[in-house]
Amino acid sequence: MAMLREELERRSMRGQIDLTTSAGHAHQLARRAADDRADLVIVWGGDGTVNEAGAALLDTSTALGLVPAGSGNGLAASLCCHRDSRAAISAALDGTTRAIDAGVLNGRPFFNIAGIGVDARVARLFSVRGRGSRGLWPYVMIGLREAWRYTALDYEVELEGPGTPVRALLIAFANGREYGNGMRLCGGAELDDGLLDATIVEDRPVVSRLLHARYLAGAGAERAPRVVTRKIRRAIVRAPVAMEYHVDGEPGSADGVIEVGIRPGALKVRG
Repeated sequence: MAMLREELERRSMRGQIDLTTSAGHAHQLARRAADDRADLVIVWGGDGTVNEAGAALLDTSTALGLVPAGSGNGLAASLCCHRDSRAAISAALDGTTRAIDAGVLNGRPFFNIAGIGVDARVARLFSVRGRGSRGLWPYVMIGLREAWRYTALDYEVELEGPGTPVRALLIAFANGREYGNGMRLCGGAELDDGLLDATIVEDRPVVSRLLHARYLAGAGAERAPRVVTRKIRRAIVRAPVAMEYHVDGEPGSADGVIEVGIRPGALKVRG
């Protein structure tokens, strides 16, 4: 935190530095800053912390700046944030402000990627690991294990049209391009186009799941067989059982129906 204080002092800027202590604390701190009409909230952390803070800043005049320090940093990658902490701080303090969209899944906002199915299972299992045991390789290993043993569900999916039945491994909605660590899902996703990139990966034999996983991690999902991709503004997903989902890697569960939408230009970012 000394680095941030130094950069503030060098610019003769006033700022308050807080450390989060529990889940939800980042949201509280960001909400307080927005209520105080702060110009900027800088989040030094990963996608989960960014999600909390960003949700509190929706439709306010307070901008969000990022210093990537998480396991994946997917939104930071889509925003082309500097990996070097001091450079990221400088960009947040000195950069221009732009508005990006916010997706909403089951009433919860997201700024990067939300999903239903196997990626939500991976997110849940990854989230319970201790902070010192996260990173790229644990994520990859959990992903490979779940790709082998995950049981797909039967869904009815509406992508701005009639519902279509599908047995799917994954139903993802991308505002940003990658999950993190260079693992891109939707290479054409744009943060400010007012659209989400929907990707439906139908069930397939286990060997095929592993064989075609390279497409899903390399921004080539549309090249894999039995994959549907479409740009949308809203969607509805139904299932006869509880559905696991995640928003920016933060897990959740819903019964029966999940609604998905987008709020164009709802979050200001700087850097």
